[in-house]
Amino acid sequence: MVLPTVILPGYLANAQPYREMEAALTKQGFPAVTVPLSRRDWLPTLGGRSIIDIVRALDATAQKAMVDYDCDQINLVGHSAGGWISRIYLGDVPYDIHQSDRLRTFPHPARDHVSTLLTLGTPHSSQERWTQKNLNFVNQAYPGAFYTDVSYVCVAGKSVEGKRNDWFTFNSYKITGGDGFVWGDGIVPVSAAHLEGAHNVLLEKVWHSPRPNRLWYGSNEAVEQWSQWLI
Repeated sequence: MVLPTVILPGYLANAQPYREMEAALTKQGFPAVTVPLSRRDWLPTLGGRSIIDIVRALDATAQKAMVDYDCDQINLVGHSAGGWISRIYLGDVPYDIHQSDRLRTFPHPARDHVSTLLTLGTPHSSQERWTQKNLNFVNQAYPGAFYTDVSYVCVAGKSVEGKRNDWFTFNSYKITGGDGFVWGDGIVPVSAAHLEGAHNVLLEKVWHSPRPNRLWYGSNEAVEQWSQWLI
C-alpha cells in the first residue's frame, strides 16, 4: 500500500506554494496533503519562540490523512524549518524549553505513525541566534537519524556557490553553516541540510524556494528524483 504524504511548509510559508509539490507527488503515485498553515500561524514563533502550535497543526493533518486513507502510517516531508520541526514531532522528550509550554499538552510522539521523514533544504544546524534554542533542543534530544524504525532522508540542493559579491547567499550560508564560501540551494548550505546517519541526497541545480522559471524542491523534476525514497 502506498502511504499518504504530509507536507510541512517552511518557516513563515503558507500552504499555497506547496500545491505544485502535492501535484507532482500525486503524479508519482503518492497522495499528498499540505499542513494548512497561513503566514499568521507562524507569528507566535517569531524570535525563536515555541513551535508547539505548528506541531499541533501538523499532527491534526497527519491524523486526518490516516483516517482519510484508512492507514496507520504516513510519509512526512518537511521543507526548510519544517524538517527540524518534524524531528521534534517524532520524539518523546518533553518539549518544555519555553516557559509558555510547560502547562500545555504536546501531541503524542509520532514515530509510530511516520514511516519516512524526508527533509528538503532543512538547516539541521545553524548559528543564527533566533533558532538556537529550538535547534539545540532538537540536536541534543534527537541527534542525527535518531529513531532506527524511521527512515530519514535528507535532501540538499546544489544550485549556487557562496561568493562575497552575492551578499544574501554568502551571509545566509555563513550564518547557517559558518562558512559563506560553500555550495547550497541559495539559502541553506549542503552541509547543514544533511544529517548524520540519514540517507543524504544531493540534487544539482535545485533552489531552496519557489520562483517562476526556476527549479526548486517542489518542481516536478525534483520531486521525481526524491520521491523514490518514499514508501
